[in-house]
Amino acid sequence: MRYYLIAGEPSGDLHGSYLIRAIRAEDPAAEIRAWGGDLMAAAGAELVKHYRELAFMGVVEVVKNLPTILKNQRACQEDIAAFAPDRLVLIDYSGFNLRIAKWAKPQGMDVSYYISPQVWASRSGRVKQIKAYVDRMLVILPFEEAWYAERGVKATFVGHPLLDVVKEAEEAARTQDAVSPDWRNAPAPEGVVKGQGNPDTSKAGNQEHEVLRSKSLIENREPPIKVALLPGSRKQEITVGLPLMLAAAALHPEHDYVVAGAPSQTLAFYEQIIASCGSARPPHLRILMNDTYGLLQTAHAAIVTSGTATLETALFGVPQVVVYKGNWIAYRVAKWMIANRIKYISLVNLVMDAPVVKELIQHDFTPERLGDELQKIIAGPERDRQSGQLQQLRERLGSGGAAGRAAKLIVTSS
Repeated sequence: MRYYLIAGEPSGDLHGSYLIRAIRAEDPAAEIRAWGGDLMAAAGAELVKHYRELAFMGVVEVVKNLPTILKNQRACQEDIAAFAPDRLVLIDYSGFNLRIAKWAKPQGMDVSYYISPQVWASRSGRVKQIKAYVDRMLVILPFEEAWYAERGVKATFVGHPLLDVVKEAEEAARTQDAVSPDWRNAPAPEGVVKGQGNPDTSKAGNQEHEVLRSKSLIENREPPIKVALLPGSRKQEITVGLPLMLAAAALHPEHDYVVAGAPSQTLAFYEQIIASCGSARPPHLRILMNDTYGLLQTAHAAIVTSGTATLETALFGVPQVVVYKGNWIAYRVAKWMIANRIKYISLVNLVMDAPVVKELIQHDFTPERLGDELQKIIAGPERDRQSGQLQQLRERLGSGGAAGRAAKLIVTSS
């Protein structure tokens, strides 16, 4: 059969790649075309458009880029129609994907939605669209199945795909020796980039900080307390959040800080932000491009921008502080949209229905507050409490195999 998949963000690309492999296991003759990223292409999809051209965050950015968004939507519809898929699979990315579903269903297409829009948090009226235009909802959070059932929508909880992703990363770390021990422990000459990751825009002569691309390079370094900084994947959120993270880190210079560089951004982008911070940054600061999981396997604690990364960090058992700050208009709109529907913004707290991790939102996200909360999870009772509850989180998310269960339903359902 023919399958058309649409993902518009790095997390969708990741989960889409696992889903593609699972679909091929169910249907070896599958023809797969997709909007997504490098991971989906590597899994065997014919890539039409990369998510880097699609990611717009917040009301202001969406309005500013509306002509581009509408142009992309028309191009997507035309490509789907030309490909004539037996199955259309939408992966998260709700604004774009729900419009595609509304167009596709009247064309007689079979529509599956893998990874539900967070309609339980905001814009719950979208449930009517889902009920009208989606054949099957394949949800990944335990409470979503019952939430949809209460509203007359059949949804199937398939498990959370991150369980398999994290398990695979942990197994790879146990069996892979990326570099020789002698090379790993050698001191890095100042201004020289060391690592085994993909080439990027880095140039020799950078005196500000080392750039690392391999987990192996993070090991056996001083100072011993390593704090991961995960500022998100979109330019807007990184530009706002990373300087505040660095300012908080500067208040506690005794730790070793590593910025997780997203694959959707360039090294030069992070270097520019760091340079603009002047002295408001810690002395021990490095950037690790394209290996967030490698970083999380060696991190002692983390500061994480709200999003999928909060759950990823939790599944690696790393205590964290969750932060979020948007522009004033976007924040006011978001606050109005969620009203009193949810108590938390982080996926960790939402799944556990409890304040497992500290959330610093908008005006509470200051260097001073963040620095204080970070110290609480470095050592002491707060760290112990959070670590214990993160283990409970794993249990609540169920067993692995989400992509396999989703693929079976997509391929075999009529």
